[in-house]
Amino acid sequence: MPRSLALYIHWPFCLAKCPYCDFNSHVRDTIPQERFARALRRELAYQAERLNQEERRQLGSIFFGGGTPSLMAPETASALIDDARRHFSCVNDLEITLEANPTSVEATRFAAFRQAGINRLSLGVQSLRDDALQKLGRQHNSHQARNALELSRSLFPRLSFDLIYARPQQTLDDWHAELREALDLAADHLSLYQLTIEPGTSFEALFRRGEITLPDDELAARLYLQTAEEAARYGLERYEISNYAQRGSESRHNLTYWTYGDYLGIGPGAHSRLTFGDTLYEGRCHRAPEPWASLVEEHGHGMRSEKPLTADMRGREALLMGLRLRDGINAAHFFRRTGKTLKSCLDPMILQACLEEGYLLNDRHSLRATEEGLLRLEALLARLVL
Repeated sequence: MPRSLALYIHWPFCLAKCPYCDFNSHVRDTIPQERFARALRRELAYQAERLNQEERRQLGSIFFGGGTPSLMAPETASALIDDARRHFSCVNDLEITLEANPTSVEATRFAAFRQAGINRLSLGVQSLRDDALQKLGRQHNSHQARNALELSRSLFPRLSFDLIYARPQQTLDDWHAELREALDLAADHLSLYQLTIEPGTSFEALFRRGEITLPDDELAARLYLQTAEEAARYGLERYEISNYAQRGSESRHNLTYWTYGDYLGIGPGAHSRLTFGDTLYEGRCHRAPEPWASLVEEHGHGMRSEKPLTADMRGREALLMGLRLRDGINAAHFFRRTGKTLKSCLDPMILQACLEEGYLLNDRHSLRATEEGLLRLEALLARLVL
């Protein structure tokens, strides 16, 4: 069987920079559509030729992320999808996801994106409350969000949308009401993210000055537990720490990351994990959009670095990603991918303490976090993983 591959395509432009966002996104008065379409297609062709020299890869998913890729011309998405299908062998039910926002500007393009080949939409709703959307710096209102959800459900066979909780001044009752409203609108997948303060964002400056405060740890935990309980009532199971889906509707693309599979990233700031021979390589593209495009125009690609990952690095990455999953990490797969056993990558004393406290479950087949462990996952990982 050919080695499986996921393709990530980064579109770096946004209408505005959200104050909580640390993604590689940029605001331009005029988006250079044609230049970036040419550059993305050229970098894809370069990387596909390099990958296929060793063995033809089987593509399982394409993910247009950003930034705001729904600001991309639908013709560009169509061309990239056609290119990917030509460069790689593809599974019959290729998952093709586009991230989008509910603004009127973007919603008018949804039908064209569906015609271009997008079969899964990921909608950045973030909240169904106008005051919260304003504080989060979003460019849409709750009415536009509901309209975009209704339109999306009529066009796309698969639909996911994002919400942010544990916002400043949010209470359990507030979130419970908003979540129930969202679940009534939901299709097959929801991503429910706890608001965090990321370095270098506008929210970080406000947080340091005391101008915004987040719920304390106890309230944040109760919000998280309430989220899982309410989603389950609507038939959405948590399969990753922040993601809920009907059975069979999980994001196959994101599962490639969490199960530590091969993925190719093209576009400004995109990352890759690609196997050549028996070696896994980490690749990184230049972050700034215009310099990245210049590199592609000159060299055929915008990579700034590519280096082999040691067994220790592979083990650490596989643990940090895999323990986010409800099912945890399969020990045999972990060994095949990293060349190391699970226990050799873990602090034995911390592991034993986690097992005794009921934060982790471990047998010869797998390692996974319990409900209590998921509540503390970031703190556990910092001490557990060598």
